[in-house]
Amino acid sequence: MFSKKLRIILFTVLLLGLGVYLFRMFLAVERIEAGFVGIRVNLVGSNKGVDDITEVTGWVVYMPLFTAIHEFPSYTQVKDYEPFVVNAKDGSEFSVDPIFSYYVDSKAVPRIFRQYRRTLPELENGYLKNVVYDCYRIVANRYPSDSLMSNRQAFEDEVQSRLVEILGAEGFIYQQLTSNLRPPQSLKDAIDAKNKTTQEAIQAENRLRQAEADAKAKIITAEAEKKVNDLKASALTPLIIQQMFIEKWDGKLPVYGETPHLFKDATK
Repeated sequence: MFSKKLRIILFTVLLLGLGVYLFRMFLAVERIEAGFVGIRVNLVGSNKGVDDITEVTGWVVYMPLFTAIHEFPSYTQVKDYEPFVVNAKDGSEFSVDPIFSYYVDSKAVPRIFRQYRRTLPELENGYLKNVVYDCYRIVANRYPSDSLMSNRQAFEDEVQSRLVEILGAEGFIYQQLTSNLRPPQSLKDAIDAKNKTTQEAIQAENRLRQAEADAKAKIITAEAEKKVNDLKASALTPLIIQQMFIEKWDGKLPVYGETPHLFKDATK
């Protein structure tokens, strides 16, 4: 008796499980969140999803056996690509480590899916990556090494212009790009050496100017001292010298030798 009941219970559980499985195969519900664009793709019929694509929003009820729902985010995406190498016009290798931000035009989502049949992450690592890399390579090849270093902003502006034109035509809206451009070590060393030489030349020129200024200052000081001494010498008449002698004399006469004459003999 117990075994029969157990078999009935097991059969009922299996039947319910099969019913749930079949139900989920034939009916599903999905919600398209804000910031996403949903597209319904029919998997049966003469077109088989290539042309039969419609945009959906909110709650979507569909049959997984016959329909697929794909979601594309329409908010800003930031992609940090791995560093890669580009060649300048003279063959020098520069490293680029780009960080790229963009968003998908919601109106272009059905067309994008119809054309590429890929999810957005797949497009980022495929089509979008190839466009970004090619833009860098094409633009970098127009600049000599020294020009590329001294015109980084012009280089990035040209890369951005190409991205805006190419991606905009496909429904991808460019927002921002950071290149993190780095020159080869040999070129960096040459630039550092040139900068060091320039700094040393500037320092030497400054020292020369300082020395010239110091010399001129000494000449001016010496000339001023000479003028002062000349004025003092011209002012020291015999009478003034005698007066200075009297002012400094202590009144004692020498005990030997010739007695000094304090005053000039007026009879001579």
